[in-house]
Amino acid sequence: MKFTASLVKLNIDERISARRADALSRGIPVADDETLNFLLLMLQATQPTRILEIGTAVGLSSVAMLLQCPSARLTTIELEEERYLEAKQNFADFKVENRVTAHLGDAGEILAMMDGQFDFVFLDGPKAQYEKYLFDLKRMMKKGAVLFADDVLLYGWVSGEEPTPQKRHSIVDKIRSFLDVVTVDQDFITSVLNVGDGVALSVYQAKKDK
Repeated sequence: MKFTASLVKLNIDERISARRADALSRGIPVADDETLNFLLLMLQATQPTRILEIGTAVGLSSVAMLLQCPSARLTTIELEEERYLEAKQNFADFKVENRVTAHLGDAGEILAMMDGQFDFVFLDGPKAQYEKYLFDLKRMMKKGAVLFADDVLLYGWVSGEEPTPQKRHSIVDKIRSFLDVVTVDQDFITSVLNVGDGVALSVYQAKKDK
């Protein structure tokens, strides 16, 4: 374990912790403690009112975000129906369902049809599609909005700290391409951080009026 990860004391509802452990035991991807702690820190610092999440899974990060930001509304997208339905149940159990708009389907297709302006985006869906999503995400981000892209170092494969398995070269190349694009895009100021499995944190600073 990284030294910094060992210092994390995740302060969330015990019921969320229990459901996160259960989801992990069933092979459902949930943000690790270090990443979730940093995500909640950023939310506390920025206090967004409209959050967009790509990759709901079973909605536990969604619930944690909404509990951290009691004035926020969340729009979230999930591809797999079973996870989507479990997420809906979690929203009801934690009494946040009236602050959630949940979409079932392919994020690329749904984003292309969406309007609205968001001040925080949690990008945690299919990693190979991050660059594809970027056009529509920028279209819907307010000036000053935060883009929090998770898992961008992918087990150290993207950074080259660990050798990439043969079957994973394609996804690693796509994540590297996303990082190349977002870090040179003058509409963003971006840092890539060794938090969890890697976070690309970008602030949208486009000069056009929103």
